[in-house]
Amino acid sequence: MPRPVLAVVAAAAAIGPLTACTSGNAEERPPVRTPSATPSSAVPGMVARMSVREKVGQLFVPTFQTRAQAISMIKRYHVGGIIYFPGNTRTPRQTAKLSNALQKAAKVPLLISVDEEQGLVSRLPYITRFPGNMALGATRSTDDTRAAARVTATELRAVGINQDFAPVADVNVDPANPVIGTRSFGSDPTLVARLVGSAVDGYRDGGVAATAKHFPGHGDTSTDSHTGLPVIAHTRREWELLDAPPFRAAIEHNVDSIMSAHIVVRGLDDSGDPATLSKKVLTGVLRGDLGYQGVIVTDSLQMAGVRRKYGDRAAPVRAIKAGADQLLMPPSLPTAYDAVLDAVRAGSIPERRLDDAVTRVLRLKEARGLFAGTEAAPASADVVIGSAEHRAIAQRVAEHSITLVKNEGGLLPLTGKSVYVTGTDGAAVAGALRRQGVRVAGTARSADVAVLTTRNSGAATAARVRALGAKPVVVAALGLPYDLRHTAKARAALATYSAGSASVNALAKVMTGSVRPAGKLPVAIPNAYGFGDGLTIP
Repeated sequence: MPRPVLAVVAAAAAIGPLTACTSGNAEERPPVRTPSATPSSAVPGMVARMSVREKVGQLFVPTFQTRAQAISMIKRYHVGGIIYFPGNTRTPRQTAKLSNALQKAAKVPLLISVDEEQGLVSRLPYITRFPGNMALGATRSTDDTRAAARVTATELRAVGINQDFAPVADVNVDPANPVIGTRSFGSDPTLVARLVGSAVDGYRDGGVAATAKHFPGHGDTSTDSHTGLPVIAHTRREWELLDAPPFRAAIEHNVDSIMSAHIVVRGLDDSGDPATLSKKVLTGVLRGDLGYQGVIVTDSLQMAGVRRKYGDRAAPVRAIKAGADQLLMPPSLPTAYDAVLDAVRAGSIPERRLDDAVTRVLRLKEARGLFAGTEAAPASADVVIGSAEHRAIAQRVAEHSITLVKNEGGLLPLTGKSVYVTGTDGAAVAGALRRQGVRVAGTARSADVAVLTTRNSGAATAARVRALGAKPVVVAALGLPYDLRHTAKARAALATYSAGSASVNALAKVMTGSVRPAGKLPVAIPNAYGFGDGLTIP
């Protein structure tokens, strides 16, 4: 197990007995929802009237290429949801019209979903851009986190999207994690839990179902579950201290759905099956031990981590048996649908389990108000998305996140200095500095200071600093902050966690002194900087 995990586990153990980390007063939070009937609910009657084929269809959330293909799947397979990707979402108006057409074709309102995490994973090309979760972790702000989620959800709902597969609840303790990284709020389970709870609240504020992912925790993997099956060696105690707190917080904040991960956690299930297909993990730990009663959605069934061991017919059946309620992106909808239908008819999946899953899905739709209406307003979508208010919030969040960890000799701010900018995203940073009134030089030799921008450059960062010679160097890490490990020869070093325009503009404002850096590292940088490090400029 990597050394950072041991340190985090030791720190968590020192806190004492583990409780879910939340923000706000407990009495202000609504009670946890369960799929059990309420006096006003129409769900039990709906389930009773559905055919087996209709019930099976409610479990599926396929992807699609064209509107006609999607409508065909909705009518033929009675799918309960659909997921959008960039090819489906060209403009706000077009997306809103598409959502309306798909909802019109559906007998039961659809959960129209998207992977809109912001940061690295963003599916809508026109949405207001926020830096990702690790930048929010650097702000330490529950208010900023909730605001970012609320704005994102408001814009999603404006185009008819009602379920977002966010926030990421993974605690990223492995700097070499190939798939999570800046998608995580950080390496400290208490911080991650607190911000996950705020994000869930923010998505609800905006009218969209939130999804905490990837259960039971994808933050300590050296394998990408898109291409292989990661195995995590955490013991049950280590999992309780490190990975569980954010999911406990999500549950306390009434998260609508939790996404399973295609990973093996030996301390929870030593069978070798991925969590998505593990009854011990989904029903035993998530439902039983954590008390979660909402929707469990699988990660994409197209991923290698779930397909290799059992294949495309058996995997969806095993997922339902394990406790999943939504089957996301089967490689072949006809194959997966027929497999689940056959399993129900043969009794391999009991009808009670099918009804339980369908009830949870319909309860989610009821909770998000879909039975009261789903129509989006194409004309107003253009007004809501990218509004001045939303862009101002994104800029504020970015400014709060910029983290200064080194400033030898008071090199920053760059007032009165000429600057040469080089590296990944150097042109964007140079443009932002010019807008702040900085004279940008064409060569390092003709400048007073060199600014080196990196994005996941790793050890190559040190060589790039040395290549600039004796010139004072400022390193700005615009991706993973772990690049800052290699800045010993630089005079100043900062992390933005994002190369988006809001973060680049915020970086320029910090480097020129118009904004004071306020961010604190949400992760430890091995052999360089500690969790929570961060300087300011007087």
